[in-house]
Amino acid sequence: MASATMTIRLDEDEKRLITDYAKTFGMSVSELMRKSALEMIEDELDLEDWKSAKSEFDNDPETIPAAEIARKYL
Repeated sequence: MASATMTIRLDEDEKRLITDYAKTFGMSVSELMRKSALEMIEDELDLEDWKSAKSEFDNDPETIPAAEIARKYL
């Protein structure tokens, strides 16, 4: 996988906090920032999926027991 570089601007306190946090968990600052950003994006996408499913359920709240689904499809 090809890598690319990104630059972020932090004040000294933020830099120290992030560096110390990464060290505490045995990872590089780069790894911490990458994991944190990707997890945040994944959480947001999951929330959007949940909102969509919730809206769909609210429009048609009929539920089917798991046992019935299992009998039908398994």
